[in-house]
Amino acid sequence: MAPSKFNLKPIDKPTTTKERAYNEIKHVILSGYITSEEIFTEVKLAELLNTSRTPVREALADLIKEGLIVSIPRKGMAVRKVTENEMEQIFLLRASIETKVIQKLAETITPEQLEELKAICKEQEEAMSNNDDIAFIKLDQTFHITLTRFVEYELIEQMLLNLHNLSQLIGLRAIKKINRMKEVLEEHLDIISAIERKDAEQSAEMMARHLNKTKESVILK
Repeated sequence: MAPSKFNLKPIDKPTTTKERAYNEIKHVILSGYITSEEIFTEVKLAELLNTSRTPVREALADLIKEGLIVSIPRKGMAVRKVTENEMEQIFLLRASIETKVIQKLAETITPEQLEELKAICKEQEEAMSNNDDIAFIKLDQTFHITLTRFVEYELIEQMLLNLHNLSQLIGLRAIKKINRMKEVLEEHLDIISAIERKDAEQSAEMMARHLNKTKESVILK
């Protein structure tokens, strides 16, 4: 390959304190270490992170923009609580989008793509064996986003990614139900099996059933 005429070298940008604070706070939130019932302050987080308040304030501002945390007047901040109404909307969007995605994929799936999906499920099985809830949830999202990537629906993929944080908060609640991890894995494998048979109708039905069961696991009756 011929060298670039611009002869530019990539910039090795060091991670800033604000970025490190952002990544650490986001990790503990999405991992469920801070619940929506707890109120925390910029001062307390800066103390725990052993850093100044400025990078923490900037990190929290970004997380508020993302909708992951909310400000409580005169008290501090809290992890956003996803309401039942919001959960209804999330699953309505996902069911509408992902059943159509899976139908298209059933017509175009390649052996290589099938192997990639099976590999994700294998990793989920390992996460389940290790009782690693966080890894399992991340792999669950990888599975669903990969289906969309395979059909080259870039705009839809971005829409689903925009639900990533809220979906992960919901997902943590879902898999804490007894045997839900095992059920999710079995449902993913059923979806793969239907795609492998190139059965578009059955694939969509398996996806709809999977999303509905997840919805039932998190929405309180």
